[in-house]
Amino acid sequence: MTTDRNFRILIVDDEPDILEFLSYNLEKDGFTVFTSDNGKAGIEIAKKEQPDIILLDVMMPEMDGIETCRHLREQPQFENTIIAFLTARTEDYSQIAGFETGADDYIGKPIKPRVLASRLRALLRRYDSKENKQANIVVGTLEIDRERYLLIHNGVEIAVPRKEFELLYLLASKPGKVFKRDEILNEIWGRDIIVGDRTIDVHIRKLREKLGEELIRTVKGIGYKFEDQ
Repeated sequence: MTTDRNFRILIVDDEPDILEFLSYNLEKDGFTVFTSDNGKAGIEIAKKEQPDIILLDVMMPEMDGIETCRHLREQPQFENTIIAFLTARTEDYSQIAGFETGADDYIGKPIKPRVLASRLRALLRRYDSKENKQANIVVGTLEIDRERYLLIHNGVEIAVPRKEFELLYLLASKPGKVFKRDEILNEIWGRDIIVGDRTIDVHIRKLREKLGEELIRTVKGIGYKFEDQ
């Protein structure tokens, strides 16, 4: 991923005015834009066009944004595609549901087009920087394969969403170190991205479901650390 090419973005929203408004402004900002007014059609367009970023509304007919994100993440070609929700729904439970299905960001409406474009480019730069770090981490029976975005635990390959992978990679990069919650949020989600307080907890819980309880320890009132094996 490089910052000098024309990025492809798919916007899925059931409001025609929003699609037209965002498309016009993001195209002016240098993005190639595809649109869909429902989740089912959006998935088909994503398969055909392979966008760099997918923006989803939450409330849509036929298939809502949460379910659309879940379907996309279940398909190998979208495991590492940047997916963000752009929605007027800002309740904690809605954000948690979005992150649990593998979303990378949760952006509230309304948002100024230039601010949205800047935020999307920040996401792209962030992932570009991380993907250029190809060193694998091996700790005990766990290997974290940076190039393939895979975990290999006790000889078994485990595919995880991008944010879960980045979180585990961060913790495992320094076994035994206690990472404070603010440090984790800044490193994984960035200073410009506002997420709910429970976002880290959701991702930690999902990792523990896949890897067991013993690898990641909660340090009460401070944060988390990866246990030496």
